[in-house]
Amino acid sequence: MARIVVAGSGSVGACIAYHLALLGATDVVLAERGRIASGSTGKAMGGVRQQFSTAAEVRLAHESIAFFEELGAEWFQQVGYLFVATTAEGRDELEARRELQAKLGVPVTRVDPSSVPGLRTDDILAAVFCPTDGVADPPALTREVVRRAVELGVELREHTDARGLEHDVLVIAAGAYSGEFGVDLPIRPLARQLLETEAIANLPDDLPMVIEAETGFHFRRRDDCLRIAMTDAVPRWGFEQIVDETVFADRLERLAHRYPSAGETRIARAWAGLYDMTPDAHPIIGPVGNGLYAACGFSGHGFMQSPAVGRAVAEELLHGESALDLAPYRLTRFAEGTAFPEELVL
Repeated sequence: MARIVVAGSGSVGACIAYHLALLGATDVVLAERGRIASGSTGKAMGGVRQQFSTAAEVRLAHESIAFFEELGAEWFQQVGYLFVATTAEGRDELEARRELQAKLGVPVTRVDPSSVPGLRTDDILAAVFCPTDGVADPPALTREVVRRAVELGVELREHTDARGLEHDVLVIAAGAYSGEFGVDLPIRPLARQLLETEAIANLPDDLPMVIEAETGFHFRRRDDCLRIAMTDAVPRWGFEQIVDETVFADRLERLAHRYPSAGETRIARAWAGLYDMTPDAHPIIGPVGNGLYAACGFSGHGFMQSPAVGRAVAEELLHGESALDLAPYRLTRFAEGTAFPEELVL
């Protein structure tokens, strides 16, 4: 059987190695230049959603939900995602996306946002909610997947450059650093930052991820704090992962407006990580050279899509095809001029 080396132990690489082992592969190496989940996965928001704007992305996320659910509440808190719109244009876009998502089997419905205790709703024109979406701890969950993979026979090599290992197939799952494997991949690193508040008393256990459709401002509960994120006004392209403290006041003001009970809180900590962006915000999955296979370019969505990707990649590598249609994610689409840009890059 072929020796398969997976480069990168983030959520995508971990799930690929795990599913290879589940399907019977006996010579799999998971190689990581640092420590398990020490890259983008270790700095992720932790959201798991199916509410995307394109069918290709909805399918990847929808196919992953069962895996998260099977892990149980210890690993995946299925509190849902609530999208709210405050303009007529935002309302119409929410509805168009809801119709697409519902056709693809996602249980997303229109809701009264006042059902979320403490949320300011007087300026909200529409809201949609998916109860099977949720939140998790990406690095902890990834370490658990790696533990299970090793238990099944996968060889873990931390502090190891995969390029130096003997292999028949090298799977490139190195996130923003996936362009370092001798293949011209249209991936650019984009720095994004997360903020976390001080402890806030009496946060509801079932507080959903709340997202403002027009601004992209969103927040979720993380223990007794709130984790906040929002797209930067000017994209921060490059590998530099620096926290921009100048936006703190604005983010706190937005939080106080949408969730008044957090009006007196302050930022306790902040960090930056990298998205591995492609031109259309869809991943690159498939063969990219002799003995080279890519699973990268997830544009900030790798954690939530990793279970489906892991299974599909393992099936294709071992059986030549996968149950999930991977055609939309091939590298060749860029040369062919194919485009289906994902709008919901959070």
